[in-house]
Amino acid sequence: MTAAWEAGRRGLVYGLVTAVGIAAFVYPFWLPKGTISADAAHAGDAPLVAALVGLLALAAVGLEVRRGTMNGSTVALLGVLAASAGMLKLLDLPGGGNGMFFLLVLGGAAFGPRFGFLLGLASFAVGAVITGGIGPWLPFQMLTLAWMGAGAGLVGRGTRHLPPLVEVVAVALYGWVWGFVFGAVMNLWFWPWFAGDGELAWHPGLGVGETLHHYWSFYVATSLAWDAAAASTNALVVLLVGRPVLRTLRRFAHRLDPVVELEPSVPPGPAPAQVGEDVVGVR
Repeated sequence: MTAAWEAGRRGLVYGLVTAVGIAAFVYPFWLPKGTISADAAHAGDAPLVAALVGLLALAAVGLEVRRGTMNGSTVALLGVLAASAGMLKLLDLPGGGNGMFFLLVLGGAAFGPRFGFLLGLASFAVGAVITGGIGPWLPFQMLTLAWMGAGAGLVGRGTRHLPPLVEVVAVALYGWVWGFVFGAVMNLWFWPWFAGDGELAWHPGLGVGETLHHYWSFYVATSLAWDAAAASTNALVVLLVGRPVLRTLRRFAHRLDPVVELEPSVPPGPAPAQVGEDVVGVR
C-alpha cells in the first residue's frame, strides 16, 4: 500500500506539471482579442508558471529520492547532464539545430521518462541563465523540452532490446519528429496575440477546425522551413554520436540502479559448513 501510495503521489506531481503547462499554453484562446498586446504576451503570468513548475519539479525530485528511485548520485548526474545540455545551447548547429536537443533525447532514452522530464526542465533553465535568454517564454520552453525528454524515455524503453544500430535510427527519428513538434508547440505561447489579419492569425469565435487551419497556415509561413532544417540536423547528430553516448549513459544508468545485498544465511546448528549463497544484485 505504501509503495502504491508513493507511486501515486509521484505520478500526481508529474501530472500537475503537465496540467499547469497545458493550461498556460491554451488559456489565452479564451481571452477576448486585444485584451493583452502581443508585446506583453504572458508577461504577467510567466513568473507564476515558472514558480509553480519549479516547485513541482523540486517536489518530484524529493519524492523520487524518498521512494529510492533516485539517490544522491542520480541527482548529481541529473545536474551534470543539465549543465552540459545548457552549455550546448551555446552551440548553433547548421540549419538552426540546437546543440542541447541531442543530449536530452539520448539522456531520456537512457534513463527513462521521468528522468528525461526533469532533465528537460533543468536543461533549458540552465541554458537560459548561461545565454541570458530569460523572459516570459522560458517556462514554456522548459515545459516543451520536458515533454520531449519524457517521450524520449518512453522510446528508450521500447528500443533498448533492439540491435544498437536499429535503436539509434529509432531515437534519431524521434529527434527528427520533435524538431517540428518543438517549434509548433512553442509558437503557441504567443500566437493567440499575433497581430495579423486573415488566415495567419487567431480570432475569437473561430471553431476548432478553423483555428487549426489558421495555425497551420501561420506555421507553414513562419516556421516550417526553419524547423525542417533543425530537425534534420538534430537527427544527423544523433545518428553520428548516438551509439557511443547512449552506451555510456546506459552504463551509468546500470550502475546507479538500486542494489539490495543480503547477508549470507547461516542455518542454526553446529554445522557451519552449510552456508547459503549470497543474493546480490536483486533489482
